[in-house]
Amino acid sequence: MNRQIQSPMVSDETASLKAGDYVYITGTIYTARDAAHKRMQEALEKGEKLPIPLENQIIYYMGPSPAREGRPIGSAGPTTAGRMDRYTPALLDLGLKGMIGKGKRTQEVKDAIIRNKCVYFAAVGGAGALLSKCIQNSEEVAYDDLGTEAIRKLQVKDFPVIVVIDSAGRDLYEEVRGQD
Repeated sequence: MNRQIQSPMVSDETASLKAGDYVYITGTIYTARDAAHKRMQEALEKGEKLPIPLENQIIYYMGPSPAREGRPIGSAGPTTAGRMDRYTPALLDLGLKGMIGKGKRTQEVKDAIIRNKCVYFAAVGGAGALLSKCIQNSEEVAYDDLGTEAIRKLQVKDFPVIVVIDSAGRDLYEEVRGQD
């Protein structure tokens, strides 16, 4: 099924998304990769406030290439999600509703997805130049010393993703692998 959603998400919207759905996201999403996730975890351990809101938000695991002249961002392909798995359950427990990446997730992340009624989307790896065309604005908002791993706030329009793990825990990767 093809779906259009807005981000930030409506909290009960994730229940209607099913593994295998094609989704087009419009609105605000944030980027964060390994180093930014580590810093957010350290901030939480110190009792500090996070630099971005998590409630009903989507984080895209992506570090862009430099922007070409006249464009808000360079190539913007997904990073392997498993690199964020040790940090993800805590962020989901704080209200994060969606993640975009590529690749499988651990059982701990799947359990946190189910517990918090969240969703994991996949973006097509290798299509970063095409995905960047859906990004209308990019602004560094935290950890600028991390360069491409800084947290960015993106404004996206019809950003294409596929639901890989839905809020009930259905995992498209596992289902496809089981058909071999």
